[in-house]
Amino acid sequence: MIFLTNFFNWITNFKGELAALSAAFLWAIASLVYSRLGRQIPPLELNLFKGIIAIAFLVFTLLLQGQLLPEINPTALTLLLLSGVLGIGLGDTAYFAAINCLGARRTLILETLAPPLTAVLALVFLQEQLTAAAWCGILLTILGVVWVVTERVPNSTAESKHLTMRGISWGLLAAVAQATGAVLSRTALIQSSISPLWSTLVRLGAGVLVLLLWKLLGQRQVNGWLKPLQSWRIVGVIAITAFFSTYLGIWLQQISLKFAPAGIAQTLSSTSPLFVLPLAVWMGDVVSFRAILGVLVALGGVAVLFSLR
Repeated sequence: MIFLTNFFNWITNFKGELAALSAAFLWAIASLVYSRLGRQIPPLELNLFKGIIAIAFLVFTLLLQGQLLPEINPTALTLLLLSGVLGIGLGDTAYFAAINCLGARRTLILETLAPPLTAVLALVFLQEQLTAAAWCGILLTILGVVWVVTERVPNSTAESKHLTMRGISWGLLAAVAQATGAVLSRTALIQSSISPLWSTLVRLGAGVLVLLLWKLLGQRQVNGWLKPLQSWRIVGVIAITAFFSTYLGIWLQQISLKFAPAGIAQTLSSTSPLFVLPLAVWMGDVVSFRAILGVLVALGGVAVLFSLR
């Protein structure tokens, strides 16, 4: 009984950090699916479709829970809307575009800029002080992730041909947009009583609305960009992936930003490459000693972040 009590207390104390790691795990699985879907669906359409499906799941969940409209001040609402526009509308679209240009590995290297940038922005705008140990934990985690994703893999010459300035620009834009979106969301969550579920819906709604306007202005014939949805198989894959990566993933991200400092939450949310390795082994790929060593370094950084509480 004492063990169970201590265990539940530990989960309660670290619910922000655990939520961030859970989101990273879901995004790792989703990245494998999105890398294949990206060959058939352009980045903007893919981001739009998964956002609409996730909104449907969120609305259904809120109806089941009977949650009424939350009381939220206009400032917090504006911050969440901006967070959705930047982090989801712009950031995720830029991320998918970078994957198409650079491949998953190089895009993930650029994504490692998001956690330290988030921590710096939170320090400047939220006065969210991190200890020297916390910065060391963030640095170790990022180094471990970079070590994993920069490993040379066989037959990767085709991927290197897509290393263009356009892809690098998309990757940098994605990192900046996601870091800014995370800090805006963190600000709204700590300055209001809105639940992470409602904040997820607000952010997604804002992001999807911007994407929809963006697409309608660029291509007014709806039939053209709805063509991929004529395949029920593709619709099913998008729906299942959106449920786990967007609906659950962003909900968990909002929980992490609610209960953990922005820099730590963003760092732990960026550990998806570490979860990809066991999936790669399960799929029959060979994982090198260097990759395993990179995981151990990153896990050391995660352990440091957990030890600070």
